[in-house]
Amino acid sequence: MANSEKFKLALKHIKKTGKLDTQNLKNLSNDEKQIIYTLYNKGLLDESSRLIESLDSDKDWNAIKKELPASEKQVMPIWKSVLKYAAIFVGLATTFFLIQQEENLAEPAPLFEKAITLKIGEKSLKVINENDSQNIISSNGEVIGTQKGNTLSYNTNSKIDELTYNELEVPLGKIFNVELSDGTLVHLNSGTKIKYPIKFLQGDNREVFIQGEAYFKVAKDTRHPFIVNADAVAVEVLGTEFNITSYPEDHVIKTVLVEGSVDMTNSYAPNENTILKPGNKGSWHKVNRKTKIEEVDVEMYTGWITGELIFRNLSFEEISTKLERRYNIIIENNNAQLASKILTARFNVNVENIEDILKSLKQITPFNYQIIDRKILID
Repeated sequence: MANSEKFKLALKHIKKTGKLDTQNLKNLSNDEKQIIYTLYNKGLLDESSRLIESLDSDKDWNAIKKELPASEKQVMPIWKSVLKYAAIFVGLATTFFLIQQEENLAEPAPLFEKAITLKIGEKSLKVINENDSQNIISSNGEVIGTQKGNTLSYNTNSKIDELTYNELEVPLGKIFNVELSDGTLVHLNSGTKIKYPIKFLQGDNREVFIQGEAYFKVAKDTRHPFIVNADAVAVEVLGTEFNITSYPEDHVIKTVLVEGSVDMTNSYAPNENTILKPGNKGSWHKVNRKTKIEEVDVEMYTGWITGELIFRNLSFEEISTKLERRYNIIIENNNAQLASKILTARFNVNVENIEDILKSLKQITPFNYQIIDRKILID
């Protein structure tokens, strides 16, 4: 079968199912797989499919490949070739999309899940598929880590001697793990972004930046404090386990300590230190800029790592927000009385889909709902 036909069939299958299926991509080259991942993440599958249909079989398909100069292919690391190859095709697909938009108002493309992405340095963006195993390459061609399924692990013996950051983004509906170069393990919840050094340098603090929710198992190193920056809050530890939640749309940044101790500070009052003990939750309010400490059941804040959704005395509005993030859906609630209803429930995303959860909640407090694609309408 011609190469363009294989690529075309793969695009059609993904458009039909709305999912990336590694079995469906097995006949493609590694370059072509990376292009598929990139197009999937950018939401250009529909436009790319129409572009492929307009090509003159393998003649035009090969012409696209020839955009990569032969001399570059010989001297550039393969990952650079792949990125440039993908960029060319994405550029063509984007142009094709804009032309189509001008010519007619096409039907909206189906809503695809976004993919996990890894930003390497300032220019390279790599799409991460949870079912893959691969090496992670730095901008200078060095292997700095490996991916095995849903975990990305960085090498402890990298030759890098300057502070260089990677940025990992996990979209709604997915969770992922990253093991940093010091051995610290970070579980990343849906809709989370983390920025961290490829390698922590001797003599410097171990410092990362988080937006969203993450559970940290920090490797102990008394000479190099570990600092998590979340908006205006900084959490400093030496070696401990804790969960931190800092979504931009939330009014509160929460830190829940499982073991060890942490020191919470904020940029508005840097001299005010809040020390948490195991079982404590420290909540910093973005509006009044005050920190509140209370004892909590840590399982409520850490169960998400194993797929548990634990709701205790939460309003339906708060529950809806958590469901939207975990299932990558939109809940439009037109029932004002339901929004403030306080509920207690427990689910597991590995067992129950979103409709299972809605049916269970409906038994607790009656309401009507309708599911249209990824949108849930409640009245």
